[in-house]
Amino acid sequence: NSKHKDGVSAAISTLLRPVKGFVYSITYDNGKEFSGHEQVNKSINCKSYFAKPYHSWGRGQNENANGLLRQYFPKTMSLVNVACNEVKIAVNKLNSRPRKCLGFKTPYQVFFERTGIDARQLGVVRL
Repeated sequence: NSKHKDGVSAAISTLLRPVKGFVYSITYDNGKEFSGHEQVNKSINCKSYFAKPYHSWGRGQNENANGLLRQYFPKTMSLVNVACNEVKIAVNKLNSRPRKCLGFKTPYQVFFERTGIDARQLGVVRL
């Protein structure tokens, strides 16, 4: 719930720890909240990279995901009072939606095929 580097780093490490064997690198935005990236590197044994400022085309997947999330949480909406369950519902809907770039499979299906892990059971999306 914090945009400070320690809170962000702790959240990233906690969320990725169950799948750290599949995480080789993370590309971050250039916000101050990601200045604790070295803590994440040590925690899950990965490398970190930073996107070029003002080069949104270099972060296509991130920009696409942001656009999809905006269907549920418009840019003008304050996120302060958004319930955790509302976020989980949106994440579940997006990850259950087939994608052309994944051969019309869902992100959940592809994640399971590649890792053998059902992402819905990781505790991040449990409803």
